[in-house]
Amino acid sequence: MPALTLPAVSDRARGLSLAFLGGLCLAASVPPWGWWPAAFVGVALWDRAIAGRTARSRFLRSWLLGAVWLMPATLWMWDLTAPGYLVAGALFGAYVGVAGALVPSPPGRPWVRWLALPGALVLCEAARWSFPFGGVPLATTAMSQAAAPLGQVARVGSAIGVVLAVGVVGVALSAAWERRWGVAGALVVGVAVLWGLASVAPRGEAVGDLTVALVQGGGPQRTRAADTDPWEVFQRHLEASDDVTTPVDLVLWPENVISVEGPLTDSREHRELVALARRLDTTLVIGATEGVDAERFTNFAAVYDADGDLGDRYDKVRRVPFGEYVPFRSLVESVAGSASLTRRDAVIGEEPAVLETPAGPFSLAISWEIFFTDRVREGVEFGGQAVLNPTNGSSYWLTQVQSQQVASSRLRAIETGRWVLQAAPTGFSAVVTPEGEVVARTGVSERRVLEETIERREGLTIATRIGPLPVVGLGGLLVVAAWVLARRTTSPTGSPDEDDVVLDPS
Repeated sequence: MPALTLPAVSDRARGLSLAFLGGLCLAASVPPWGWWPAAFVGVALWDRAIAGRTARSRFLRSWLLGAVWLMPATLWMWDLTAPGYLVAGALFGAYVGVAGALVPSPPGRPWVRWLALPGALVLCEAARWSFPFGGVPLATTAMSQAAAPLGQVARVGSAIGVVLAVGVVGVALSAAWERRWGVAGALVVGVAVLWGLASVAPRGEAVGDLTVALVQGGGPQRTRAADTDPWEVFQRHLEASDDVTTPVDLVLWPENVISVEGPLTDSREHRELVALARRLDTTLVIGATEGVDAERFTNFAAVYDADGDLGDRYDKVRRVPFGEYVPFRSLVESVAGSASLTRRDAVIGEEPAVLETPAGPFSLAISWEIFFTDRVREGVEFGGQAVLNPTNGSSYWLTQVQSQQVASSRLRAIETGRWVLQAAPTGFSAVVTPEGEVVARTGVSERRVLEETIERREGLTIATRIGPLPVVGLGGLLVVAAWVLARRTTSPTGSPDEDDVVLDPS
């Protein structure tokens, strides 16, 4: 019986379908859905989609997978800017497309592809976490595992190490599909060993207890500064602070719920905060913005001691592109207009990410900064005994950003071996243990104060000591090694045409 050749269109449809389904699985794995096993299935489908394909075909199928992965998981962008959402989706897809093209796939030699794919995924995620505009680490593979057992790998390999582990497990599933049981088993055992190492790795030690209160003033979601009275927001949090009924060592307010023109110390808000700190007899950490001039403002966290004296201050370093500053402003305004853009740019902070307070030193990550390993890591290296994350997600549609931020807080907690305190004006506020467990969390729009007793901790995890670069380097080595093997093992007689699938009648 002669071999049966399927029409090219059928093979293309199959490959595109696999890529589409793989993207849906990866989207479903990240918060707010959080079906974390789907991440492994998504990587396995990606591998099946690019098997035996040319570089061009691998790029196109991977681009589709990336766009389908990231556009549902960043749907909130549509509410801010529909054109920007479409551009961002295409750009995110391009990162995954390049990663797929980097994976050599000689027909009949799947081990070459399986060696490269986890490394290419690492390079893809590391690139989009860093570029453009300092990186956009949203809907990441690591977030999908923040609440899963594999998230503990972050203690030794940072969040990027979790990405590598997801890639390896996904490849193991693909190998099992081809009944390469030995390869699949070896890969799973390797990840299990890494997980075991992370489970017993150093995570710091407690040096004392700290009673804390996180204040969430409440109010409607999907509101923005342009149509909100800042004094009303301030009053909500002042009134909510009356719910702090027990003596605490630290009270944390959210990001920029205090908005003033000129120095904070010249404002009536300052006088109210002095009185609040004295009344509660505690250390108060607040989030504020100060208008500098017509073109600039500052976004910072500041400390009031129990006597009402203003202490240390940390100005935000990692700004939100198009939210706190507009890259290439003149060009963007000529295309999008200025009405939908922030009219002033945030001033970049220059100090280390640590805040000295009477309650102890804290690693400080304001809002967006919690998505970045390096910001929290820096604060811990400078002596932070817990991580404070004052944030403001009240302007976002849906709860995707807020859910993904909680996942990021869990990863930062595991990476550093520190408690993480996240305070938001309309939610989510959360308290996270060094193991990444959320022990308390608010709902959206509710007025609530979270009171917990946490540990002040010292000592460094492996991830804090070495950072993410070793794993990124390993990812690059895996891709290079795969290409070397591909060149050495490629048949001189060529390979089947990528648009033809030959079915063996046996």
